[in-house]
Amino acid sequence: MRVLVQRVTSARVLVDGETVGRIEPQRQGLLALVGITHTDDSAVAVKMAEKLWRLRILDDEKAAADVGAPILVVSQFTLYANTVKGRRPSWNAAAPRPIAEPLIDTFAGALRDLGATVDTGVFGADMAVELVNDGPVTVLLEL
Repeated sequence: MRVLVQRVTSARVLVDGETVGRIEPQRQGLLALVGITHTDDSAVAVKMAEKLWRLRILDDEKAAADVGAPILVVSQFTLYANTVKGRRPSWNAAAPRPIAEPLIDTFAGALRDLGATVDTGVFGADMAVELVNDGPVTVLLEL
């Protein structure tokens, strides 16, 4: 599992022009782009949620857990792109929908269980993601 997390002051996900998830403007939060691979399971998703919730990348070295920062979770299979050969990425390392979609839901649910306010994108949809990166701060988490 990979999570590309960005500290943001606002973010939103649109599907067909409609906002489906957001972090309100001028509220520091985390945008989590989440990639799932074939070997991931629910235990990995829960562990990653705990890691993200306690990651100290907000102002004054605070974590989302410390200040109740909102988290926007967006599925992102392209985090498992293989670009070693040629000019066309291979997506073989990304888990297929029957594996990935439930694990994205488990990840978001585990964050909620920890006390996070979580919005999400729509799995498999053509999404437009808008964000204002704060810092900028972008960190890749892997398990």
